[in-house]
Amino acid sequence: MSAIHIVRDYPHSPAKVWHAVTDPGLIPLWTATGAGARPEGFTTTVGARFQFIAKPKPGWSGIVDCVVLEVDEPRLLRYSWTDHGGGETTEVAYRIEPHGTGTRFAYDHTGFTGAGGVLMTQILGHVRRKMLRVGLPAVLNDLDEAGRLRPEALSGPGPDSLIEPVTR
Repeated sequence: MSAIHIVRDYPHSPAKVWHAVTDPGLIPLWTATGAGARPEGFTTTVGARFQFIAKPKPGWSGIVDCVVLEVDEPRLLRYSWTDHGGGETTEVAYRIEPHGTGTRFAYDHTGFTGAGGVLMTQILGHVRRKMLRVGLPAVLNDLDEAGRLRPEALSGPGPDSLIEPVTR
């Protein structure tokens, strides 16, 4: 099996990091450095079914079907991940813990099999590393301690400019 494991330390509180990675309005802001996915139907309720919707690419609809598997706010979010076009179901986990004066965030995406799985971990791993190195820190820096975007952060281009609407 192949997997993606990324650990990043952020100089922000665990509550602020949790908010940034679980607020449906903030997720597209930090994923914009990758495929720009927006969650549709996402809640942090075990059993909740949702989709990540991104700009389609050749060979990919841009849609990922997910189910929330486990929540321990503000420490753990675990959900399944299945390409809308079919294929194997993998799992994603966000682990958040206090570290020094900030937060350690661990991202794990597991369950990839075969040669296709190795390729997917390389592709997705590169994208996820950029999102967690560039996108998430930018969003965290733009949030006040209550988790609201600072007014000056709202003046830039929004995530909708990066995502084409999906028609079904």
